[in-house]
Amino acid sequence: MDITILGIESSCDDTSAAVLRNNVLLSNVIASQAVHMKYGGVIPELASRAHQQNIIPVVDTALREAGLSASDIDAIAFTRGPGLVGSLRGGVFITKQLSIARNIPMVEVNHLQGHILSHFIDLPDRRLPHPDFPFLCLLVSGGHTQIVRVDSPLEMQIIGTTIDDAAGEAFDKCAKVMGLPYP
Repeated sequence: MDITILGIESSCDDTSAAVLRNNVLLSNVIASQAVHMKYGGVIPELASRAHQQNIIPVVDTALREAGLSASDIDAIAFTRGPGLVGSLRGGVFITKQLSIARNIPMVEVNHLQGHILSHFIDLPDRRLPHPDFPFLCLLVSGGHTQIVRVDSPLEMQIIGTTIDDAAGEAFDKCAKVMGLPYP
């Protein structure tokens, strides 16, 4: 039996929606937030407002690109955290609305685990290489840099993590000092 999932990601400054059937990516739509360029980094309140503007068009476009409607969706996966609270609320809000309106189950996704498990997504025209369990993952995402041992999709152990700034934030800060544009 095929399972079709609408995924909504709103943890920081990009509003994203994707549609997957089983582990095959049918569409992936990202609305980047240019408003942060002026400041050289993410401003949480501005990110939250941009999610409110972008979320419905992004979800609609992802469904259209996949050739589906909301009634074809079996579940809605959404980022529950970690991330910016205001940004996360935008994704949770639209997910709850769709879930109630269409009687579709909601699935909470840990943002960082989502990055790790993205290794198992295939494209419609080809199967991509997937790591065998267990594997070691270097995770670099915004404010998080971790080394994670992945034993299964549900069993992960953080082996190492940064104490202060993560690698992604360090790149942003160095680029700003060097006069490079954001991002």
